[in-house]
Amino acid sequence: MNQSDLSRADAAAPVSMRKSYRHIPIRALTESESEVARVMQICNACRYCEGFCAVFPAMTRRLEFGKSDINYLANLCHNCGACLHACQYAPPHEFALNVPQAMAKVRLSTYTEYAWPPALGALYKRNGLTLALALSAGLSFFLMLTVALHGSLWGVVPGGFYAIFPHNLMVWLFAPIFLFAIGALGMGVWHFWRQEEPGPATAPAVGEALQNVLSLKYLGGGHGDGCNNSDDAFSLLRRRFHHLTFYGFMLCFAATATATLYHYLLGWQAPYGMTSLPKLLGIGGGVSLVIGTMGLFWLNCRRHPLQQELSQRAMDLGFMALLFLTALSGLALMLARHTVGLPIALCVHLGCVMAFFATMPYGKFAHGFYRSAALLKWNIEKRLPRRLKLGDD
Repeated sequence: MNQSDLSRADAAAPVSMRKSYRHIPIRALTESESEVARVMQICNACRYCEGFCAVFPAMTRRLEFGKSDINYLANLCHNCGACLHACQYAPPHEFALNVPQAMAKVRLSTYTEYAWPPALGALYKRNGLTLALALSAGLSFFLMLTVALHGSLWGVVPGGFYAIFPHNLMVWLFAPIFLFAIGALGMGVWHFWRQEEPGPATAPAVGEALQNVLSLKYLGGGHGDGCNNSDDAFSLLRRRFHHLTFYGFMLCFAATATATLYHYLLGWQAPYGMTSLPKLLGIGGGVSLVIGTMGLFWLNCRRHPLQQELSQRAMDLGFMALLFLTALSGLALMLARHTVGLPIALCVHLGCVMAFFATMPYGKFAHGFYRSAALLKWNIEKRLPRRLKLGDD
């Protein structure tokens, strides 16, 4: 319904009911959102891909697609490419349907639209890889300069890296950045969630959504054989590399959390031995992250242009580069802890970590949170009665 429709409806309504809906914002669709609306209208008439992923059964619960519907469906899409390869209306057909590409364009815009503050989201959207590398290099250089002014950048340091940067100093350096990143990301996801709330989250809905997230169910192409490559063959490599990246990050986070408990709860001071729990978790997470990000980078470069949105590549590569550099520099720091290269290795790793957390709410990392929220919405929605009341409902 547009503004003129509202005006006519207002004139026809009883006086007591007029203008009661004027608080509802009317937001025009962007070009990318209009394309998703067009694609979904045609897909809704065809429904050949209904069993492929959660997008299509969610689509069938709608006859029209407003801005909130489009943003929801775009973040529900996992870009597996199965629907593109199966579609009889895909290019070069005159309808030129490309669901993954259309969804990717809208998904990219949601990271900016819901970002807080919005200006930072727009900056990273346009210059993801450049910003990631420049920020990492700049922060690393600043830390190196700080160390050089107060000591030496080359030499064995008795007592480990806490002798270079005391524990309390590192807490004060990272706590504000981490809290800002979590707060900004939380605000963005909250705004996304409130745009179209499906209803109360029940335990079964939360449980199934969590299972979908942890298993990456919808990177299976609807049949469990995986995404389509450019040669039309099925492959589970994207799911595997995503798993390595996601669980590698979680292991690294667990290592940091365990070390924090050791320090504050048990009074055990770092550095910890190679067989300690923080070290084992960190090594496992770092290796998984390196392999996962390298694999995703390789797949990203090999994907067919029709399977992706090329304007999003800078953001994708920036995200992969930061995760890769953070993991690799962390492993290098572990190997350099008793060598003359420890000060430099520490500065590079801390610079990468700080850059990662500073850009976390505005880059590709955010897609995991928005997609998880979309999956929870879907698992709530599909348990509700259909509102359309069509013959097959």
